[in-house]
Amino acid sequence: MGRRRVRGRDINGILLLDKPSGITSNDALQQVKRLYFAKKAGHTGSLDPLASGVLPICLGEATKVSAFLLDADKRYQVRLQLGVRTATGDTEGEILETRPVEVYGDERLEAVLEQFRGPILQVPPMYSALKHEGQRLYKLARKGVEVEREARPVEIFALTPDARGDDWIDLDVHCSKGTYVRTLAEDIGEKLGCGAHVSALRRSAVGPYSDERLVTLEQLRQLKEDDMPAMDDLLLPIETALSQWPDVELSADAAFYLQQGQPVSVPHAPTSGWVRLYESNRHFLGMGEILDD
Repeated sequence: MGRRRVRGRDINGILLLDKPSGITSNDALQQVKRLYFAKKAGHTGSLDPLASGVLPICLGEATKVSAFLLDADKRYQVRLQLGVRTATGDTEGEILETRPVEVYGDERLEAVLEQFRGPILQVPPMYSALKHEGQRLYKLARKGVEVEREARPVEIFALTPDARGDDWIDLDVHCSKGTYVRTLAEDIGEKLGCGAHVSALRRSAVGPYSDERLVTLEQLRQLKEDDMPAMDDLLLPIETALSQWPDVELSADAAFYLQQGQPVSVPHAPTSGWVRLYESNRHFLGMGEILDD
């Protein structure tokens, strides 16, 4: 049998999608892929259906850098609803417990938040995509099964209260990869003695990308009808995902040999780590790793 022909355009770049709440990250990805009629697409880390905000969508060759964005720091705006604990840690789950919210001052809140800044250990929630003996935890949770989860190290770089009311707190969270904001909210609620869950969540940054250039699905649909070239112009260059790495410019000869799979020596290059590789005309070639020799 002949190989099945893959349909779609060879289009490369990164779209900063403003994911709406109410749909999964994969649903958003598939809609973008169809709108661009892209041959290949992937996203860079799931957002809960409840959450909105920055979801980088990698098209074509950009899918090769998606793993680096998966490892990037994230920033969120989150609202904690105090006094109510749910099965999922957010508004999607059934209510498990309600408790009165005691009056507390700024000093007590700051003392609680300080306990979660820096490196911490966090137990992943049952309603997560992690696997236990080959099964997703959320599938087990839906069956009423709870298994023991090992605490994982994460880091909270910043945890800042933006506003609060009698039974809610708005927080700005800057955290490492692998941080569960729902778990963070529940743990803060326990320290305040009343429990809590996430009632609103928006991701405002992923690695080098903030929410300043976000594009909505509705904007894409409109451009699909009115101005297809402008739609392509929304895509960011692949190398923007790697802005934390130094640039290395290669001569034409070095670029040729590197693209043949041969290591090359570059004068004045960094001595270790990953770099962004360019040909002398500033044409982006890809990612490279400096070897010991």
